[in-house]
Amino acid sequence: MPSFLAYPLEMIPYVLVTLLIAFTIHEWAHALVALAFGDDTAKNQGRLSLNPIVHIDLFGLLMILIAGFGWAKPTPVNRFKLKKRRLGSILVSLAGPVSNLLLAMIGVGFYALFLNYDFFTYGSVAETFLMIFVQLNLVLFVFNLIPLPPLDGYQVLVEFLPMSARAKLEPVERYAMLIFLVVALTPISNFTIQPIFDTVIPFILNVILTIFGLTSY
Repeated sequence: MPSFLAYPLEMIPYVLVTLLIAFTIHEWAHALVALAFGDDTAKNQGRLSLNPIVHIDLFGLLMILIAGFGWAKPTPVNRFKLKKRRLGSILVSLAGPVSNLLLAMIGVGFYALFLNYDFFTYGSVAETFLMIFVQLNLVLFVFNLIPLPPLDGYQVLVEFLPMSARAKLEPVERYAMLIFLVVALTPISNFTIQPIFDTVIPFILNVILTIFGLTSY
C-alpha cells in the first residue's frame, strides 16, 4: 500500500464509488430541501442534480484518499429566501447528513437481503462494497453533525443561538477552514472527533442492524 494513502490500494475503487454516491446525494438533498422552502439558488446554479460532476470537489475527494477526510462543493443556500427561515435553515442543514444515514440504512438492507439469499461469499465484491458503503456513510452522517464551522451541525447550532451570540461567532467563522483542518488533521482529533466516531458510529450501526434483524456486520 502506498504510504501516502489513507486506505489500502485495493479498497480505493470501493471508496471512490461510495463517495461519488454519498457526496452527490448529500449535496442534492441540501438543494432539494432548500427549493422546497423557497430558495432556488442551488437549482439555478445547476446543483439540483444527481450528476456527481456538479458536486464533486476534486481536491476534497483527493484529501479523503490521502488524509481520510475531505469535502464536496458546498451547496449554495440563500437563507433569507427560505420560507419559515429558521425551520427551513435547520432542515436544509440536516438534509445532507440525514441522506447519508438513509444511504447507510439502504446499504444494511441490501446486506441483509443478500445474506438471506446466500448471495455473499466471504470477501466478495458485493460484501466488501456494502461494508465500506455503510461505514463511510455513517462517518459522513456523524462528522457533518459536529457543531464546527463549516459543517452542517454548526449551521443547525447557530439557529438556536440568540443574535448576540451569533455576532460573537462571526470572527470564528472567518477561520472556519483553518479550525476544521486543525481539528481534523492534528493529534487534537484524538480527543475531539475520534472519540465521537468510536462511540456514536458503532451505536448507530448496532441500531440499524437490529432494525434489519442482524446481529453482526
